[in-house]
Amino acid sequence: MSRILIVEDEAIIRTALRRLLERHDYRVSEAGSVDDALALEPNGFDLVISDLRLPGEPGTELIARAAPTPVLIMTSYASMRSAVDALKQGAVDYVAKPFDHDELLETVARVLHQQASRYTEPPDITDKAGARHQMIGECSAMQAVYTRIRKTAPADVTVLIQGESGTGKELVARALHQQSQRTHAPLICVNCAAIPETLIESELFGHEKGAFTGASAARTGLVEAADGGTLFLDEIGELPLDAQARLLRVLQEGEIRRIGSVETRHVDVRLIAATHRDLRALSKTGEFRLDLYYRLNVMQIDLPPLRDREDDILMIADVLLEKACRRHGRSGLRLSRATRQEIRQYPWPGNVRELENALERGVILAEGHLIHPDDLGLTPGPASVARPPAEPTPRSLESAADDAAEGEEDLSLEDYFQHFVLEHQDQMSETELAQKLGISRKCLWERRQRLGIPRKKPARRTAS
Repeated sequence: MSRILIVEDEAIIRTALRRLLERHDYRVSEAGSVDDALALEPNGFDLVISDLRLPGEPGTELIARAAPTPVLIMTSYASMRSAVDALKQGAVDYVAKPFDHDELLETVARVLHQQASRYTEPPDITDKAGARHQMIGECSAMQAVYTRIRKTAPADVTVLIQGESGTGKELVARALHQQSQRTHAPLICVNCAAIPETLIESELFGHEKGAFTGASAARTGLVEAADGGTLFLDEIGELPLDAQARLLRVLQEGEIRRIGSVETRHVDVRLIAATHRDLRALSKTGEFRLDLYYRLNVMQIDLPPLRDREDDILMIADVLLEKACRRHGRSGLRLSRATRQEIRQYPWPGNVRELENALERGVILAEGHLIHPDDLGLTPGPASVARPPAEPTPRSLESAADDAAEGEEDLSLEDYFQHFVLEHQDQMSETELAQKLGISRKCLWERRQRLGIPRKKPARRTAS
């Protein structure tokens, strides 16, 4: 439900407009002046509708100060000059009072639709190697992620990213940093689970010389190194309680104290945290501080697991395959039809990271120009239940065999494979069978073993 802020000093008009919009399922807030509107944080709304003439500053003052929220200007002075002036200053559109209800509703719906389309474009990010690329995915869950990134990034608030391992939490953190006002300052990424518990406080907050055995020199912590920029703490649920208390002070007071020091240092750091664990549940068992959880969870972004992004899986696979082919110098490799079906049906407990690893194996092991399901090496564990396979499209064996002969399709689907081998193995050699099926002799032998299709032994010749 879209949130709209009405800024109008005449109470009768303001109330009538609010009731009109609420009847059409919009959530509406009201303000009587620019100052009142700014107190409501207009950049948190989806649309601002403001009168041009207000007590104090004019409504056009909100255009820049509410950004990136669009501002629709109203005025009772329906002149071309005022319309052009408002549009030149960045107003998204212009309506004249007294306004027609249907026309106003149509304008509001159009502006909100345009804004939603702009927000759902995947954000550009720079990866660790410095290359720029877009986040991948068009499903509704990822569209919501993109919208939340664009709205949250400029706000400079603490963000908690929730998602299973391998869903791309660091990519979201990089997008938030690169679209924030701190983009030219450092982004420091820390995996809390990868640092031993005895060293985590020293790594994060630094230490003075002689603070403990082995501290032969003073050291700047990662929090201090991120001063002016962004600190990304991945797997923050693994942070020890002592370190949690120190981190809470950083968030509350903007202060750190190195281990072994009595001097307090001030830091200006935006914190982005990520976890695959339920921090609220951990707080109930005493493993995570509840006050720290509330400080972290100012804004939350939930990343969907790959199994819930069915429409995106093949799109992601194609991009990752292209990268793997470049790394290994194997251009022209494609996923067979059976492999694409396997990728869609597999539950991917390791998410995008597991998919990337499987495609890497496929590129290395593939023979010829097609990657077959066996090349991916997918072995679902007992807890992983794959989605039921889609009903295959009816297709004659002859047309499938013709496609395979042209190298355009894969006949490794079990029904075609069994019928074709059993029907033709008396007349064809193993080499001819493999060529017709578009696979290697080794792959043919392995599939025979798996499906229990014995190789036809040639009849013995009797001596004359």
